[in-house]
Amino acid sequence: MSHETDRRDPGDVGPGFMDAAELTIREGIARYIIGFVLACVLTAASFYVLNTSLIWGPGIPVALIVLAIAQMGVHLVFFLHINTAPDNTNNVLALAFGVLIVALVIAGSLWIMDHLNQNMMPMHQMMQMQR
Repeated sequence: MSHETDRRDPGDVGPGFMDAAELTIREGIARYIIGFVLACVLTAASFYVLNTSLIWGPGIPVALIVLAIAQMGVHLVFFLHINTAPDNTNNVLALAFGVLIVALVIAGSLWIMDHLNQNMMPMHQMMQMQR
């Protein structure tokens, strides 16, 4: 194995990677505009899918979920600058931890609500007790 340093072409970076030393103001603004345009296109596409008969009816929720995940990806890369750069490891770990906590809160809330519903007295018995 050779011990070569990681030398990349200055243009060979992720779309959301912003290094102030390497990018001019114009390039930085251009990347934000690209992200904004992509986010607007994905938003318009979700409204278009919903309001037309382009996709079969039961497939609409799947299409909206795919477009929402794509939009989250655009926001993470272009606006929050989450990418796979070596110096970005802490941000990726913080994002993963945040997703884990949100998933635990949602799953726990659903579990608690399901068990509360199971422990409720049936409605006809409750009505008889009130008489």
